[in-house]
Amino acid sequence: MNHQQPTQDLQAYLAGSWTVERTLLDRASGTRGTFTGVVRYSLNPDGGLDYREDGTMQWPTHSGPAFREYVLKPGADPASMDVFFPDGRPFHIMSFAAQGNRDEHWCDPDDYRVKYAWVGPDSFSFTWDVRGPAKDLLLESHLVRIDAGRQV
Repeated sequence: MNHQQPTQDLQAYLAGSWTVERTLLDRASGTRGTFTGVVRYSLNPDGGLDYREDGTMQWPTHSGPAFREYVLKPGADPASMDVFFPDGRPFHIMSFAAQGNRDEHWCDPDDYRVKYAWVGPDSFSFTWDVRGPAKDLLLESHLVRIDAGRQV
């Protein structure tokens, strides 16, 4: 277990490219799947980060290429960022701080709850727990910096 403190400058920590391994579980049916790919956090002209993940999803209804995009804006303090959908709708707050590493998003009719975990200077994870009448999912993602250990 790494006992170092998580980053105090989340934007600087995230900037760059990461591998992502995600497991997907539909608890209602027992269906399992995976997503493997690359996440890029790129500086954008608005002073935040653009998030883009590209990879391959294995799921009964879709096996093949998949991607997702978000926009991150500076949060209330440097240790957090506000996450938005590409169309500008607010999504959630991202942080590794002990009092701020969990958030939720209501997507009618389901409740999405996220928990972030700082693993180390070049690795972190997050878990989405989705519950409601339409979905009962657990999505667990683990990211590792592609150029881990490189001096910047």
